[in-house]
Amino acid sequence: MTDRVVVAGAVCDRGRLLAARRSAPPELAGRWELPGGKVEPGELPEEALVRELREELGVEARPVERIPGAWPLKPGLVLQVWTAALVSGTPRPLEDHDELRWLGPDEIHTVDWLDQDRPAVAEAAARLRPRPA
Repeated sequence: MTDRVVVAGAVCDRGRLLAARRSAPPELAGRWELPGGKVEPGELPEEALVRELREELGVEARPVERIPGAWPLKPGLVLQVWTAALVSGTPRPLEDHDELRWLGPDEIHTVDWLDQDRPAVAEAAARLRPRPA
């Protein structure tokens, strides 16, 4: 049996990464994550990411590139992460979150990330830093 994919967006804008604090379920409440959700049958992961960011944050975003790796969430679910560019809208916590924060590369470790998000967050943060010429 194949694992169901959960997509998350490392939403980047003006050199910052968007972090979302969970309000549900109770065992995850208060911890921070990259927003996203489950890929529906017949949906491509990139399509699911766009839909989920619209539903959870009220924004339009464009997937840019997949961050290498996949992280198990619980039996039958695996997390894949894409960097995403904000196209329009101002992110608001609409579903399953009670707070959002824009974090610069030096602020990434100021929130309590969910364990499975940490590798992708580290990779996304590294991409925020200017690359040497």
